[in-house]
Amino acid sequence: MAIREILTVPHPVLKQVSQPVDKVDDELRALMDDMLETMYDAPGIGLAAVQIGVPKRVIVMDLSREGEEKAPQYFVNPEIIWKSDETAPYEEGCLSVPEIYDEVERPARVKLRYLNYQGEQVEEDAEGLYAVCIQHEMDHLEGVLFIDYLSRLKREQAVKKVKKLVRAA
Repeated sequence: MAIREILTVPHPVLKQVSQPVDKVDDELRALMDDMLETMYDAPGIGLAAVQIGVPKRVIVMDLSREGEEKAPQYFVNPEIIWKSDETAPYEEGCLSVPEIYDEVERPARVKLRYLNYQGEQVEEDAEGLYAVCIQHEMDHLEGVLFIDYLSRLKREQAVKKVKKLVRAA
């Protein structure tokens, strides 16, 4: 396992649409293991492969709280097959847009389908933080960042702040 570099805005790869994965094999599991280690190191609760420069439809998440046992989740080729009309606001942040947080309105509940770490198909419902996080990460697979939901001014300010932050690092 290895910690990979997380790309930050305005890196052009972050705007790419990720490609579907043909099969879950040892090579893909190694990528997911690296992603998980990278996410924990950051620290974050979700990471899409494109954020480490690999435009594949792969996501890792862990919504366990500090002090709780780790509960990693793996999503290969995830798709939302239903979303509620009801929406809910949530203050989001992103490892590719460090130190920027803002409220985004998303469907409150979704039903998703994906392949897990073993390559088995799973269908499940998500709500609360799980629904927010999976939609946020799935946006990455389409080349969309949470700041794309903000006003142009807020988005430009966020990118400017991140550029300055990255230069200072």
